[in-house]
Amino acid sequence: MSVQKPSIPKGTRDFSAIEVIRRDFIFDTIKQVFRLFGYQPLETPAMENLSTLLGKYGEEGDKLLFRILNSGDFMSAADGRDLNSMNSSELSTLICEKGLRYDLTVPFARYVVQHRNEIVFPFKRYQIQPVWRADRPQKGRYREFFQCDADVIGSDSLLNEYELVRIIDEVFKRLRINAVIKINNRKILTGIAEVIGEHERFQDLTTAIDKLEKTGIEDVMKDLSDRGFSASSIDRLKPFINLSGNNSEKLAKLSEMLEASSEGQKGIGELKELFALFGFGPLSSEPELDITLARGLNYYTGAIIEVKAKDVVIGSICGGGRYDNLTGVFGLDGVSGVGISFGADRIYDVMSQLNLFEDIEASITQVLVLNFGPASTRFCQQLLDVLRSLSIVSELYPDPVKLKKQLAYADARKIPYVIMAGEDEIKQNLLTVKTMSTGEQRKITAEEFASFAESHFRRMT
Repeated sequence: MSVQKPSIPKGTRDFSAIEVIRRDFIFDTIKQVFRLFGYQPLETPAMENLSTLLGKYGEEGDKLLFRILNSGDFMSAADGRDLNSMNSSELSTLICEKGLRYDLTVPFARYVVQHRNEIVFPFKRYQIQPVWRADRPQKGRYREFFQCDADVIGSDSLLNEYELVRIIDEVFKRLRINAVIKINNRKILTGIAEVIGEHERFQDLTTAIDKLEKTGIEDVMKDLSDRGFSASSIDRLKPFINLSGNNSEKLAKLSEMLEASSEGQKGIGELKELFALFGFGPLSSEPELDITLARGLNYYTGAIIEVKAKDVVIGSICGGGRYDNLTGVFGLDGVSGVGISFGADRIYDVMSQLNLFEDIEASITQVLVLNFGPASTRFCQQLLDVLRSLSIVSELYPDPVKLKKQLAYADARKIPYVIMAGEDEIKQNLLTVKTMSTGEQRKITAEEFASFAESHFRRMT
């Protein structure tokens, strides 16, 4: 009988040691910047009650939720007579009470409401954890991926949006990714919907516009027509989509075009204030007003942000925005928040394509001590004790096999240094340090070893 070859679900990935090292570099960089700006760490469960998740991401988002079957006899809640008449969505509400989290923002809002009496507002938190979406896997899009979020909740100040853009700028500067930061405001999109006479179809409008960069203007116009938008409203939309000029010029034109919309004028005022704040200090990535940026998630109410890599064709690598009503659905009204989310997996793909991982150590282990048999074990363990006391990652080859095999192991693992101490060397209280990249060998005494190691080997950080 043939044995089926093992595999993993589509849209998921295994990560080798070097990939984990590189991913940790991304996580550590983002985490350092979050902490630099005073954000506190938080973690929430991988699964949430479906009542927490449903209705927060729009109709499209709800379809992408991974649902978890109830424990035990999960079909007991379903009436067999109705099974044939139900669609999959209706049936899942009977047999599934929980789902894997779609993002980190909704669980964060749930946490805030649940722990409101323990939190000091404004509350600044960061969270780096995996999320799951039942999306169609493709380049740069996975079903399981990490998000790195930073949110401020309990403050209406636009200084929070400004600070989050500074965080974005600092992260990508440290990662050496040339990025463009696009900004819009959902109130402006509401204003556009009003002046073109399609206020009732606001969600359809933003869903269609959000696909503009991916599908092109003709497909977006066809999509709007298929959704029931009149030809005249589509014609009135086109000048907004074709808006050009620098940020100030765009805002001035928008102010005229949205003169009849008080909500649109609020959005313009917020963006004017935010862009004025950007003049306080230099940014590596200049923020750009993009009126076609919609960020389809339902919970955004104010500023929205999206970041693209300039040198690689891939989807957004960071995004976020202001949400005024998210905690309200959990029973806590009047608490505004704003946040951003870095897509670590796409950032990894960008850095791989741009060869930005070249300077990152390929191995955690700095030193391999070779095994020359039982007679050398005590001496080698003493060397390892010295190395580890100095926080230098080191290991002993476990078996006294041929020297060639041990060196091949060090080379394959990309361990930069090996230490050799055979029986004759030990009698003389000597050891040999070999630099693998050059082949250079240097003999030192056991007494010199600690100071040599401290000055030559990289410590664990």
